[in-house]
Amino acid sequence: MFIFLPANPDEHHFHDIRPHQHPFVKRESAVTVAVVLLAAALVTVVALLAAAGAAKLARMDGATYPAALTRAATTFAAVITLAAAVTSVITTILT
Repeated sequence: MFIFLPANPDEHHFHDIRPHQHPFVKRESAVTVAVVLLAAALVTVVALLAAAGAAKLARMDGATYPAALTRAATTFAAVITLAAAVTSVITTILT
């Protein structure tokens, strides 16, 4: 004999209601948005690191500050373009 009795013995339990609902509809879209935002942030960080490395290497090579900044900007644009190209190829393959 149990000490604790249910408050409402005729009320539905969650396992009875679950098959009638449409779970994960909003959760899947939220997860997709989160993954896209995290991937964009990662690509941006990698592009910034590559640009900083290119600028540092240009300065070590004896380039002026404007030339080093130009090389950094070119490297940043190249990394972003490469990421966009890879993303388009992946989406073409998966769809």
